[in-house]
Amino acid sequence: MSLPNVSSKTYSLSAIIFGYLLIDDLTANEQNALGNWLMLTAQVLCTNAFYRQVQAERMNTNINRNGNNNYVNNDTDSIEMLEKMIIAIQREIEILKENK
Repeated sequence: MSLPNVSSKTYSLSAIIFGYLLIDDLTANEQNALGNWLMLTAQVLCTNAFYRQVQAERMNTNINRNGNNNYVNNDTDSIEMLEKMIIAIQREIEILKENK
């Protein structure tokens, strides 16, 4: 999927128009539910895009440090981070069990 090739103002205006078109066809609860769903969708897109930027920045940093174009494999770092996350989640589960 690609974004339309229009100006940023036109692109923003289309979102405003789309939002106003939905107002009359939805109840307040439906508007709230749809709005929350759209915000969650937007957050997922923003989070993914930001993390891609972080990865690109890390790759550029590694290129500069190594003096070549070989990307340093961060699989070990990823595994370590995931293991730490698992341990943290397990601790939270134990705390929740104790407070039950």
